[in-house]
Amino acid sequence: MKIVVAGQGAFGIKHIEAIQKISGITIASLAGGSEDSTREVAAKYGIPHWTTSLDEALAQPGVEAAILATPTQMHAAQAIQCLRAGKHVQVEIPMADNLADAQKIVQVQQETGLIAMAGHTRRFNPSHQWVHKKIKSGELKVLQMDVQTYFFRRTNMNALGKPRSWTDHLLWHHAAHTVDLFQYQTGENAVVARGVQGPFHPELKIAMDMSIQMRTGSGAICTLSLSFNNDGPLGTFFRYICDNGTYIARYDDLLDGNNKPIDVSNVDVSMNGIELQDREFFAAIKEGREPNASVAQVLPAYQNLDKIEKSFI
Repeated sequence: MKIVVAGQGAFGIKHIEAIQKISGITIASLAGGSEDSTREVAAKYGIPHWTTSLDEALAQPGVEAAILATPTQMHAAQAIQCLRAGKHVQVEIPMADNLADAQKIVQVQQETGLIAMAGHTRRFNPSHQWVHKKIKSGELKVLQMDVQTYFFRRTNMNALGKPRSWTDHLLWHHAAHTVDLFQYQTGENAVVARGVQGPFHPELKIAMDMSIQMRTGSGAICTLSLSFNNDGPLGTFFRYICDNGTYIARYDDLLDGNNKPIDVSNVDVSMNGIELQDREFFAAIKEGREPNASVAQVLPAYQNLDKIEKSFI
């Protein structure tokens, strides 16, 4: 299968490295935002064609699908562009930074019948998969999730510490992971979704601190704290308080409530969540089925992000 990767930044590289571990997949073209860095990344990873035009990349012979790891503000328009061009698409989280655009992607996917998937990696991380399998088997029920998403990002830098050409967002990007995961793990949509946010950064024009609460109809609750001001360990830390145990997920590590490690190395074929979500995307294309984290499946998360955003006003 020949594919296009769009985005030569931190997450584009994560996808390129993941794809190179998956047999039967060839990156035919890299579409980037800057000539110099796109040329450099293409050369480093042996990608035969590079361009700054997504249209040109999609037009390369034999291309069937695209993975979009471009700036958030471009996600919706580019996902629709790929679908309209007859290509399956996986768009990195968030698939859109507003509800109307998210709904439009789902509409175009339904019109074209192509595979469209969002990069909600937490569904694929082995630590969260382990919990999910216990829930599906009836061994666990989530009563509460307490989640902390913390960064120290007072300037506009990406995950590699390089200057970013666009502005990230605590709600529409980082909260999207947890809002979707909470609903995925409980098997319910939240009936309560609200939040408060701290002061806006004078230059970045975004809230740097945020607190979100959710509750499902059956009474499961989620408390999510987010900050770009945290000077300490970075990343997202999940505490699952269940009817039959407490579990703490830190990236791909899983601990019980007493900090005893749980082996999740055999949950899936890899410990790399990006690789696992890419494998799901390619498998869904080959098998002609809806993927886990399809744009339709994750749309309820964006509906609640919209509700949370409106509660700030």
